[in-house]
Amino acid sequence: MRSRIFILASDFWLLTSILLILSALPLLAQEDADVLRARMELQRVESLVNSGMAPHIELDKARDALADAEDTAILRQSVSRSDLTEKQADELVAAAGRLFERRQRAFEEAEKLVKSGLAPKLSLDTYLRDLQYAHTQYDLAEARDRLARELARMAEAEAALATRLAESRPPSPDVVERFDGNGVFTSEIFASANAAFEAEFGKPLPVSAMGQTEIHRELGFDHRGRVDVALQPDQPEGQWLVRYLILHRIPFFAFREALPGKATGAHIHLGTASPRLIN
Repeated sequence: MRSRIFILASDFWLLTSILLILSALPLLAQEDADVLRARMELQRVESLVNSGMAPHIELDKARDALADAEDTAILRQSVSRSDLTEKQADELVAAAGRLFERRQRAFEEAEKLVKSGLAPKLSLDTYLRDLQYAHTQYDLAEARDRLARELARMAEAEAALATRLAESRPPSPDVVERFDGNGVFTSEIFASANAAFEAEFGKPLPVSAMGQTEIHRELGFDHRGRVDVALQPDQPEGQWLVRYLILHRIPFFAFREALPGKATGAHIHLGTASPRLIN
């Protein structure tokens, strides 16, 4: 009799799964496939647990699997982006942190089984690798978060500078140096400058923003055809770059410190000032 009930329950779940797949088809293009599969698996396990055919611990595992899939999707999406807003960076760090916490709990639970003699020590290897990988992902997420905040501060500084220039009140040369050159900056000119810098210092220019970024777009500035370089203008590498730009009449703005009322870091903006975006 119990076998008959199990068969009927299995058939019911198969029918339910088919219906769920059909209803979910329009969402496949919007939702990560792994997240969708994990959500459907959770629904299947919930059905089995509620009918008494699976222990409650399987439900906890399915919930963790869905959380893993959701957080992994956030990490995967962030990797495909060339820039992140501060809000997106916060979400990235939070997702990486949750993944790390779950891997740490899994490792600690597996370690308890080993210490109690219920599992071989060798079984810890997989959990340890997963934990180390999650820790690396968290470190990378924090690094991207710091970069996103630095880019935001740099974009704020450029926005403040553009406003002051529009009002015909140029900032003090002690804060920012402006050089109009011949008013021309192209990808070929940047490639030549980058090659010259690499020949001089054995490394490429430390570019922090190449063309338009989400941050510049949100601030309403068109940063296309312009490049930000993370160099302090008064340091040797920055001084060399400034001399090169002046010699070749390449337009730039050299930020030495924060502009009044705006938090920013020192950097060199290659190209003319970023104009306002036209809605």
